[in-house]
Amino acid sequence: MSWIHPISAEVEETAEALGGKGHGLVILRRLGLPVPPGFVIGTAACRAFLRDGRLPDGLDAELADALSGLEAATGRKLGGTERPLAVAVRSGSSVSMPGMMSTVLNLGLTDAATTALAAETADPRFALDSRLRFLSSYATEVLGLERETLAAIAQRVGTAVVVRNVEDTIRTRTGEPVGEDAARHLERAIAAVFSSWDTPRAITYRALHDIPADLGTAVTVQAMVFGNRDGRSGTGVAFSRDPNTGEPVPFGEVLFGHQGEEVVSGRSLTSPLRELAEREPAVWAGLLDALERIEAHYRDACYVEFTFEAGQLWLLQVRPGRLVGRAAVRVAVDLADAGTIERSEALLRITPQQLRQVRTPRIAPDDAADVLARGLGASPGVAVGRVATSADSAARMAAQGPVVLVRPETSPLDMHGLAAAVGIVTSRGGPTSHAAVVARSLGKPAVVGAAGLTVDAAAGALRVAGRTLPEGTLIALDGTSGEVVVGRPRVVDAGTDPRLHRLLAWADEVAGKGGDFESGEFGRDEFERDEAARLTAAQAVLRRSTPG
Repeated sequence: MSWIHPISAEVEETAEALGGKGHGLVILRRLGLPVPPGFVIGTAACRAFLRDGRLPDGLDAELADALSGLEAATGRKLGGTERPLAVAVRSGSSVSMPGMMSTVLNLGLTDAATTALAAETADPRFALDSRLRFLSSYATEVLGLERETLAAIAQRVGTAVVVRNVEDTIRTRTGEPVGEDAARHLERAIAAVFSSWDTPRAITYRALHDIPADLGTAVTVQAMVFGNRDGRSGTGVAFSRDPNTGEPVPFGEVLFGHQGEEVVSGRSLTSPLRELAEREPAVWAGLLDALERIEAHYRDACYVEFTFEAGQLWLLQVRPGRLVGRAAVRVAVDLADAGTIERSEALLRITPQQLRQVRTPRIAPDDAADVLARGLGASPGVAVGRVATSADSAARMAAQGPVVLVRPETSPLDMHGLAAAVGIVTSRGGPTSHAAVVARSLGKPAVVGAAGLTVDAAAGALRVAGRTLPEGTLIALDGTSGEVVVGRPRVVDAGTDPRLHRLLAWADEVAGKGGDFESGEFGRDEFERDEAARLTAAQAVLRRSTPG
């Protein structure tokens, strides 16, 4: 069997074989959209690795062939001393698990290759910055060094000094230098991504989402596109529709002069997606065209991750938007109204949980509320609980009652705390940061980017505007307005949603319980029935009538 598949429009394998990321890249190629060249190591190789504890027989030869093809396609050589090739090594299960597994970027930037990149670009700063990013991701994801150790080193002055210090730390902690064998680095990175399928954070995420443990992850290997190349480079994430409301306008964030991991981590201050239109109009136009074509393909709201280098757009990932609550209902009804999908499909797309989230509670507008901070609402709803300043504290304190996890930003290592908390607050990051994405996937309220809020996990306290709140203080957050308040505020239900009424009218018509299927009008008795039960009854009828 073949372990490796090209990222090509001609590939016919499914997401189960290629992983969701790899399959999405194939779709982008079929749509004629810009995708960095590369290949996919399928999920079957991961399952073999997890079973046998080593990379499967035959993978090394296929990997050498695939790498030679990539070098030929790019005119570069991995670890080369002229025109060096750097690659991104990313995970991708058939079911999305955002941030739960390993990623290694800029692989191939050995010391010699970094010197060559500096000469090629006439930009030593860029080359050293890219080398540092490789060392950091390789050290944490492959060699197992702590992020905190590297973060402390990164505070030192001068990129060249930091690079040397990171190299020295790796040598001291592992007993050997990073080395110059880029092909060996690639093999170890692939093994690390496979191994990350069984990390505690990934296991927790799968348990929360009922994802089977035996799926495994694919690995995508692609030529790097450098968002940190120059002032006309950057990275971002975009939804074709607002994930909070379902409004048909592009929504997301962009970060100029940086690489993609800084957007999703929430460590860096991002700009609204619309700033692309002013600063890089050609990139903006290309992104709008891509979102339109992708949404037409999926017949649903979509999500993309992108990078642009020197004014050229590249797409790195795509998937359906997976909106929640009121946004999901709006998109389903709007698409049915537009004739993009049938009303029956709109009904089948909405889950009872999404229906319950439509009537999202809000903190009542009340001048008496003790507002602690304001940020960006990233996942709707109200959560009330005691402050926990670390994931470990949240997991421990949750046994005694609801907790709100408050962090500078979150990472996959916080998954156990995110699972235990009823709500999430971060002082940094935007609406597509790790905290926001995971909160929406878990259906938990979240506020991100609460500037001015300082989290001191060591002291177990929050500090803002001269106030100090210890762990255990009761707070509440509104994931729509972005308010964080002290105490238990008055909460009100959201107003009625006309699209929800229409969707339920369609459900009643299908289930034979009255109502006007065309107009969306129905009587008082229909309002009084449990909304989830009405939807479930219609879905049962539709599934019985669907062939197969």
